[in-house]
Amino acid sequence: MASTDIFSVNPYASNSKLSATEAEVLWEYAKLAQHVKQVTQKTRQLGEQPDKVLLARLRALESKMGLVLTLFKASVWGVINEQPSADYDSN
Repeated sequence: MASTDIFSVNPYASNSKLSATEAEVLWEYAKLAQHVKQVTQKTRQLGEQPDKVLLARLRALESKMGLVLTLFKASVWGVINEQPSADYDSN
C-alpha cells in the first residue's frame, strides 16, 4: 500500500482479529509514523542543501556588519585622537 493511501484508507479496518477501536488506534499510529517519516525527510533535505534565501540575507548582513565594524573603529580612533596626550599634560 502506498504511503499516501495511509491517510485516506484504514488498512486495519478489514482485520477480523481487531476491534474497531484497536483498528482506529493502529491507523492513527500508522498516520503518525508517516508524518514523522515526512518530517525526517524534510529535515534531512534542509540539512543537506543550504537555504538560498537565508544565505543571501546572511551575506547582506555580513557586509553590513563589516561596515559597522569599520565605522566603529573610525569612531574609536577619533575619540582616542581627541584626548590630550599624557606627555603634554606632564609639562
